[in-house]
Amino acid sequence: MANSYEKAGVNLEAGYEVVRRIKQHVASTARTGAMGNIGAFGGMFDLSALGYKEPVLVSSTDGVGTKLKIAFAMDKHDTVGIDVVAMCVNDVLAHGAEPLVFLDYVALGHNVPEKVEAIVAGVAEGCRQSHCVLVGGETAEMPGMYAKDEYDLAGATMGVVEKSKLIDGSKVKVGDVLVGLASSGVHANGFSLVRKIVQDGRHFYSERVPEFGGRKLGEVLLTPTKIYVKPVLELIKQVDVHGMAHITGGGFDENIPRFLQEGQGLEIREGTWEIPVVFQMLEKWGGVPHREMFNIFNMGVGMVLVVDPSEVQKTIDILTAHGEKAFAIGEVTDKPGMNIILK
Repeated sequence: MANSYEKAGVNLEAGYEVVRRIKQHVASTARTGAMGNIGAFGGMFDLSALGYKEPVLVSSTDGVGTKLKIAFAMDKHDTVGIDVVAMCVNDVLAHGAEPLVFLDYVALGHNVPEKVEAIVAGVAEGCRQSHCVLVGGETAEMPGMYAKDEYDLAGATMGVVEKSKLIDGSKVKVGDVLVGLASSGVHANGFSLVRKIVQDGRHFYSERVPEFGGRKLGEVLLTPTKIYVKPVLELIKQVDVHGMAHITGGGFDENIPRFLQEGQGLEIREGTWEIPVVFQMLEKWGGVPHREMFNIFNMGVGMVLVVDPSEVQKTIDILTAHGEKAFAIGEVTDKPGMNIILK
């Protein structure tokens, strides 16, 4: 019997159908500097169109992790694409960089064009929110590597910042104030623990939770990661931001100290912002020590900015005007280490 790619589990026609379906989503992310079109071997961008004198390129790559397991359980695939963009563009933003291009990678056990289109539609939405162009990507059907109904999703971005305006923490000084920006929920970190808490507590993603206003648990957990690009880029035009941190895996403890200089430390006061109900429920259901929650999750703070005390109110006012919830959560001290003053 003659063999074929289709008999091996790969549907070439489904691949062609995916390309046809996602063209409109890719086109919706166009911006100044974008070149070429979908189907080329490489994605292109004309950096000279932006007028940078001494451009520094800042790159990041990331995935969505086991949050995808909840998307599988809920059969909801139109928001995880926002997550993968957010995880990357918020990282380059932490250095003051403007994200320019994005590339995605979807690997799946069985190519269902409608599902891939939903995923890429989410990626395109994330790109529109961050004003970067989706220049290309890869959809790989890999039977035997992934279960039939499962997939993995990753991406990469490249951003640019004027060398003189690069934010690298070198300006951070003792007495500077930490301004936190509200997160939209769990974002895309800590989901291995989230899933264990749900499983051990015999909860179900389809159950409606009174504390969530009757919304399904899975829907709350799938809330996409907040993208901070547009408001923060507008802020740094008006305020001298000394440092930034994107609160991802490792929570407060791993991420916020990244901008510190030798001999500096942090004091953060719980109660200066509102911790979302989803974290309160996870802590309660899982019996997680309260201090440990800050070492795993964002606890309601998705991004932290460091500014001079004289610019705190201006910073909060600008971010508020752009629809963000911002609050002073602590300061830089001369005592090395992370001191979170718990309520």
